[in-house]
Amino acid sequence: MSNLVAIVGRPNVGKSTLFNRLTQTRHAIVSDEAGTTRDRQYGHCDWAGRVFSVVDTGGWVVNSDDIFEEEIRKQVVVATEEADLILFLVDVNNGITDLDAEVATILRRSDKPVILVCNKTDNTDQQYLSAEFYSLGLGDPWCISSATGSGTGDLLDEVVRLLPRPTDADAGTELPRFAVVGRPNVGKSSLVNAFIGEDRHIVTDIAGTTRDSIYTRFNKFGLDFLLVDTAGIRRKNRVSEDLEFYSVMRSIRAIENSDVCILMIDATRGIEGQDMNIFQLIQRNQKSLVVVVNKWDLVPDKNQRVMDTFTDAIRNRMAPFTDFPIIFASALTKQRILKILEEAKQVYDNRVRRVSTAKLNEEMLPLIEAFPPPSIKGKYIKIKYCMQVPETRVPTFVFYANLPQYVREPYRRFLENKIRERWQFTGCPINIFIRQK
Repeated sequence: MSNLVAIVGRPNVGKSTLFNRLTQTRHAIVSDEAGTTRDRQYGHCDWAGRVFSVVDTGGWVVNSDDIFEEEIRKQVVVATEEADLILFLVDVNNGITDLDAEVATILRRSDKPVILVCNKTDNTDQQYLSAEFYSLGLGDPWCISSATGSGTGDLLDEVVRLLPRPTDADAGTELPRFAVVGRPNVGKSSLVNAFIGEDRHIVTDIAGTTRDSIYTRFNKFGLDFLLVDTAGIRRKNRVSEDLEFYSVMRSIRAIENSDVCILMIDATRGIEGQDMNIFQLIQRNQKSLVVVVNKWDLVPDKNQRVMDTFTDAIRNRMAPFTDFPIIFASALTKQRILKILEEAKQVYDNRVRRVSTAKLNEEMLPLIEAFPPPSIKGKYIKIKYCMQVPETRVPTFVFYANLPQYVREPYRRFLENKIRERWQFTGCPINIFIRQK
């Protein structure tokens, strides 16, 4: 189970800069203006062989000091409840402000490990200024500069040391996990209730009824797996309640800890931007995918042409990954709901499929010879051998070449498509690596 690290602190102390530094991305917008981060950023950090999730708790707009402090308090409380470790960021040049003291009070009460981080320590003289932060009662301050990266390596060593180790209980559940994900009010709880044949989950027309990720064991029709109903993931600037922020964090974790994601789309509304955000989250975590177009009973014209148009629209929006099943169903009338489970099980089987090295070479090498990688700068690339890497989370194939650095992305996609044509990996992401032979 992936660990979660939350970055908290008042505005303009450099949370987004640190988030970008830890995740090695530029997802969070960085500016000198306080309150720039309105969205809740989420990403992965890989350090010393440990991978953990990082959440940048931004999103406070300055209206008045009172509202401001209340919002900060809510966000910090939620982050402390859900995260495994908190990075409390302060600005070494400003000293301790009232808001810093307020946040420190909340953090001292929590039982989660907290690391006090003095940001913007760009030189040795500024390190002496960090001494005053001992008065916050949160232990030694760690001096870093998230803009230049100075001190972040030592900080990450400490983060990895304090994070709880994955337990045997986490690894021991061998049952496949299918997470039902989607926007609020798309019918996730109704679908899970239809699967298990009882009204175990509360269903209303109000978006956001489900607050938690609920695990249910399904053991019927020769299928045995854990089914996860998640809270709806809505656009970040719509997430106002602290409870809902909590739900979104839970849903993200459910996606991370699942094997197959059943992404639900509302047939009456079509594919929207938020559906794409969830799809990208599934892709970023390299999870297998089944797309369910729910509320199909409400569509007036249900002929094959309409289904084909809908299918093409979904595949075009989600390109280049288009090899996944799409099912038109209705949780209310239970139309095709067993087909969803059968497809999810098939996609899970595809995920753990293994192709023998002999068979792979026999099929792929003649194909590579007929369509070799294009030559670059007069150099000809030769691929002589390939294999599937055993014991990986995602089907992973390695091709050994004399000049791996010259093999471009379009050729990797060509190899992936040819593998998909010959073996069944529908619904699964595939990793292609080119290595020096």
